[in-house]
Amino acid sequence: LDSWSVILNGSVEVTYPDGRTEILCMGNSFGVSPTMEKEYMKGVMRTKVDDCQFVCIAQQDYCRILNQVEKNMQKVEEEGEIVMVKEHRELDRTGTRKGHIVIKGTAERLTMHLVEEHSVVDPTFIEDFLLTYRTFLSSPMEVGKKLLEWFNDPSLRDKVTRVVLLWVNNHFNDFEGDPAMTRFLEEFENNLEREKMGGHLRLLNIACAAKAKRRLITLTKPSREAPLPFILLGGSEKGFGIFVDSVDFGSKATEAGLKRGDQV
Repeated sequence: LDSWSVILNGSVEVTYPDGRTEILCMGNSFGVSPTMEKEYMKGVMRTKVDDCQFVCIAQQDYCRILNQVEKNMQKVEEEGEIVMVKEHRELDRTGTRKGHIVIKGTAERLTMHLVEEHSVVDPTFIEDFLLTYRTFLSSPMEVGKKLLEWFNDPSLRDKVTRVVLLWVNNHFNDFEGDPAMTRFLEEFENNLEREKMGGHLRLLNIACAAKAKRRLITLTKPSREAPLPFILLGGSEKGFGIFVDSVDFGSKATEAGLKRGDQV
């Protein structure tokens, strides 16, 4: 075999001249290595299922593609260690839509990239990150703490707000039912109010209201005279509905999932 093959469907059994066998499945590959020297892979390849498909790539093409990819790679180093790898891509033949797309990186570096400039060929980095961070971060608050910290930098404020708005719109379940994330949202809301970012605050409130789900919460008071562990706001005399204004931290109401902004 003088080519390199990738299995698209099914499985292939490879028996090598020394008698060693290997079962390869979808996504696996076999064949020559990416070198310009003529090479042959020796052995017997048997398809194991009826609908087995694999693509064969000529050795020269395989070598050229890998070399081209290597040339297009940009490695970001910090203190002698590679923390991020980007690949140069062009989306059209005119060369106007070109730039670097993030291929991989450390958890810390990927989080930092949320508030950095994104190229025209990588416009969905934030959405991709929010969709996948659960696979490499133990808690969403690792991101939340960084966002609150970056909000204090005026140059990053708009970018941080965009990340939070996308997060609330696309993954509101990350906030509902998680007291720490609820407090993060409240703190972020207070920050927007403090900085007089009224437009952004309205967008955040609209997103939260649109994504919130109706739920039933049961609270038992130790006695009739005991104060409620939360404060209500509104009513007919105010001209709007009844809302939870604040909840005592660590109370039974917090444990039950009651939070600021809930409409009764």
